Amino acid sequence: MNRRRFLQASAGMVAVALPAAAVYSAARRAIRVGLIGAGGRGRQLAGTLGWTRFRPVYGELAAVCDVNRLRAEQVRREHSPAAMLYDDYAELLARDDLQAVFIATPDHWHAAIALAALRAGKAVYCEKPLTLTVDEGRQLVAAAQRSRCVFQVGTQQRSDWRFRTACELVRNGRLGALRRIDIKLPTGSLPSTSFGGPFPVSPVPAHLNWDRWLGQAPWVEFRKQRYDPFRWWFEYSGGFMSDWGAHHLDIAHWAMGVEHAGPTEVEGWAKLPNVENGFNTPRRFEVELAYPDGVKVQVETSEIENGITFEGDEGRVFVNRGRVSGKPVEELARRPLGPDALRLCPVKVAWGTPTLIHVLHFFDCIETGCAPISDVASQHRSATACHLANIALRLGRKLTWDAAREQIVGDAEASAMLSRPQREPYQVA
Repeated sequence: MNRRRFLQASAGMVAVALPAAAVYSAARRAIRVGLIGAGGRGRQLAGTLGWTRFRPVYGELAAVCDVNRLRAEQVRREHSPAAMLYDDYAELLARDDLQAVFIATPDHWHAAIALAALRAGKAVYCEKPLTLTVDEGRQLVAAAQRSRCVFQVGTQQRSDWRFRTACELVRNGRLGALRRIDIKLPTGSLPSTSFGGPFPVSPVPAHLNWDRWLGQAPWVEFRKQRYDPFRWWFEYSGGFMSDWGAHHLDIAHWAMGVEHAGPTEVEGWAKLPNVENGFNTPRRFEVELAYPDGVKVQVETSEIENGITFEGDEGRVFVNRGRVSGKPVEELARRPLGPDALRLCPVKVAWGTPTLIHVLHFFDCIETGCAPISDVASQHRSATACHLANIALRLGRKLTWDAAREQIVGDAEASAMLSRPQREPYQVA
């Protein structure tokens, strides 16, 4: 090709490319998002939003809210310089130009903010665990049904092909009759020195609104270890049981097909810390949950293992975020699931991290009105199993659970722990 023909061909390519680019740009639509909670997980979600810009429907971070001004400023600086900053989520929710909110606060704030977001007509992406108590979950399920807003919970393992494969094998009988599920919750990344106390009172940092951070929780003087890491205090979270447990018990429910039911009995063992003004969630524990059809779910902490083992009378499958293995998995190469097999909500996006796929699926649901893969009702049930486990551990006795009525049977003290006292004026309502 000589120079003249090359230039003519190049001009033709540009002439075709420009209209194509214009059509693509016109087809793109931004979903304007407000981020509430700019700590570690909030920063990760802000980064994930940046990766959605390669999709026709993508997230645009337009507002950031945190009671720690420095954290909000960091997220804006790193991910969206044009975003507006807030320290009161009610002001963010009042904006008519925001279609969705991402909630990445400490656990004890999830329900109040999600309820307010639903009342404001926003689509909600809420990090796990969904709630701090069973009663909060009931309120969220009812509010989501009334509002009809899209509500996705951040249990991104449902958007990981490994976990979906394991659950589909169980649901399609490739393990035979399911007998047992063993869950290991990892603690190895947390040094033993991190569990301790008592911790000293210290001045509240100038950039932190401590009263608003505490919210519904009882008033206490500021101690750095209450704020970070908040997860090891029952006042704000549920320790390992509701942290990793919210992920793995959700997958167990998905595999058993009890997403809208729950266990019948829960009992466990734990050595609870007994240090005033020290961490109060247990580092080590064992819990056994009994489910209909005789399936037992064993949950225990481990410093070396992390994952779920499904055991049936014809085979076993192990799954975690790195692999899915076992003879039923190997047999898929020669005997794949047929066209009539049960499939568990395959998402449209086939590339990216599970969190990115989970977020893009959330946006697809906003666009199409379809139900999200981690809907609020199923996530309330898996969170409930975590809360019941923690109640059993704290009281040191077996609980009988009526899943249909969502009530603990014959134990008034345990039943009182399905909700929590709430400090004014921050009540969940």
